[in-house]
Amino acid sequence: MTTPPITELTTRARDIFRLVVEGYLDTGQPVGSRTLAGGGGLNLSPASIRSVLADLEALGLLAAPHTSAGRMPTESGLRLFVDGMMQVAEPTREERAAIESRIAGPGPIEAALEATSAILSDLSAGAGVVMVPQREARLRQISLLSIAERRVLAVLVGADGSVENRIIELAAPIPPSALEEASNYLTAHLTGRTLSEAAAAMKADIASGRSALDAASQDLVQAGLAVWSEDAARRRVLIVRGQANLLDETALSDLERVRSLLDDLENKQSVADLLDMARDARSARIFIGSENRLFALSGSSVIASPYRDREGRVVGVVGVIGPTRLNYARVVPMVDFTAQSLGQSLSKLIG
Repeated sequence: MTTPPITELTTRARDIFRLVVEGYLDTGQPVGSRTLAGGGGLNLSPASIRSVLADLEALGLLAAPHTSAGRMPTESGLRLFVDGMMQVAEPTREERAAIESRIAGPGPIEAALEATSAILSDLSAGAGVVMVPQREARLRQISLLSIAERRVLAVLVGADGSVENRIIELAAPIPPSALEEASNYLTAHLTGRTLSEAAAAMKADIASGRSALDAASQDLVQAGLAVWSEDAARRRVLIVRGQANLLDETALSDLERVRSLLDDLENKQSVADLLDMARDARSARIFIGSENRLFALSGSSVIASPYRDREGRVVGVVGVIGPTRLNYARVVPMVDFTAQSLGQSLSKLIG
């Protein structure tokens, strides 16, 4: 069934539809005709309201989960409301201050990302998610340490203070002199470059014979290139906080939905793929229930917004995962403001 545009609904139908959606989003419960007649300011009898509710149900905008239980919006109804009727509520001064202070707290970039997912979870009562920037940091130093006969630990230090460890598996043992030579060569080529830039330069040097490395050192560098290239290609780190917020009373009454939701959250690659769909958005994108395949079974919604570096390039995505009855009017601008704040904070940290 095709959802009708909001302009095709009568004024009476729009008013009743809006009250049902707002009531459902506020309480999580279906809204009945008596409730609407008593507190909605409609000046209509329950019988007249029931007639309009039946029409809205026939259009696929409302559904009655149980006989005489009232109506609740369908996913199509929620989409119509979000796109055509919702009036967003900008974050309060207190909320903006809380977001900015948590994100701009002391510590490395990782601390800002952790704080972002946590504050989104706290303020939305859902799960906060942050996709770590794909933009690589400039590297400052590398150390190679032998930890076994055929295993080397590479310690990479970024210009932003971040530290990463990589294990390199060797086909044959390497003498200490070759390890030292490879370390010196890598440090010279890594300083001031991103890992991918350094890897490309080293690969070209080795291929052209300009590296001046002996065979053992060259084998170590090439092994490192293979590990680092593979890691850079598949690396999309996702930070999720507040999963417990998703286990509300409604979820706990449906164990299959709980199981599906937790399985979805465990599949962080799929969550990252979903967030990627918001990278090109100018502001927050909203995915309601089965509109995204990932959370179709658990009936969850996702609100996601890209964040940018100082040049305006998208470097990651932040978002909130929650039930379909999320307070969209409040959470959408909150996610947008958080994305802007995170981008500004990271620009300062990266320098």
